[in-house]
Amino acid sequence: MIDPEHQYLSLVDAVLSRGDRRVDRTGVGTLALFGALLRFDLSDGRAPILTTKRVYWKTAVKEMLWFLTGDTSIRPLLRQNVRIWSDWPLARYRAETGDPIDQPAFERRILEDDAFAARWGDLGPVYGKQWRRWLGPDGREHDQIAALVTGLRETPASRRLLFHGWNVADLGAMALPPCHMVYQYHVTQDGRLDCLLYQRSCDLFLGAAFNFVGASALLLMLADQAGLRPGELVWVGGDVHLYTNHVDQARAQIARAPRGFPSMRLTRRADSIDGYAIEDFAVSGYDPHPPIQGDVAV
Repeated sequence: MIDPEHQYLSLVDAVLSRGDRRVDRTGVGTLALFGALLRFDLSDGRAPILTTKRVYWKTAVKEMLWFLTGDTSIRPLLRQNVRIWSDWPLARYRAETGDPIDQPAFERRILEDDAFAARWGDLGPVYGKQWRRWLGPDGREHDQIAALVTGLRETPASRRLLFHGWNVADLGAMALPPCHMVYQYHVTQDGRLDCLLYQRSCDLFLGAAFNFVGASALLLMLADQAGLRPGELVWVGGDVHLYTNHVDQARAQIARAPRGFPSMRLTRRADSIDGYAIEDFAVSGYDPHPPIQGDVAV
């Protein structure tokens, strides 16, 4: 049987070999392909946590749990030692103040100074805001996640089991518009929950690994809340790219042999979708190759 990680490695190889060289928003430059599809079967307990480099899966799950809170400040993430969102507010602070503060000092101020955190630590109406508090034209807030859980329980055959984050009216106020923007769910007759995730823009070297883990963790939680079994994660990418400063790292990664995805499971059933914590996730059998470092393009 072909290891499912080969889907990802083949996509990386395709971008390296025939990606369109583009000047992107960040100025770093990318090699890009448009349109990709990967399928990962979670029904046997395995989750797509890449093994050809170490993926810090707890960080990805903590990020997903943060999204579910609806919070938009990096402060709760920093309190959990999650620093993957610091680059954007740090870049804004430097640009607007001229202060060449380094990232550790900036993060310390976010943690220690309430006023500073309120002014500089908020990302605007990003993912969690749209998922949990989408503002309608009548001023009412819509909790898409709560509605999805209700739909999974009460109308599992519906074709409207989805949520998304591309709120056109709010895009200009976001530190970063949503990349993984639409999640749609499908319940099979035998009680499996499948997810199709559409990602408009995918940083294939750094971002994709986290997106696979986050979507898998969310699928497990939703299935748990709806009394279903995890099924398949179908990932669809729009602009799938490698930044030019990740090319050597990507080549090193695809030269490695996959070691088989580990298992991921929940250790308990929470009272609600809001009741899960990182301690409720258990991963076993994870034997990755060493990590490969790369800089984030902001």
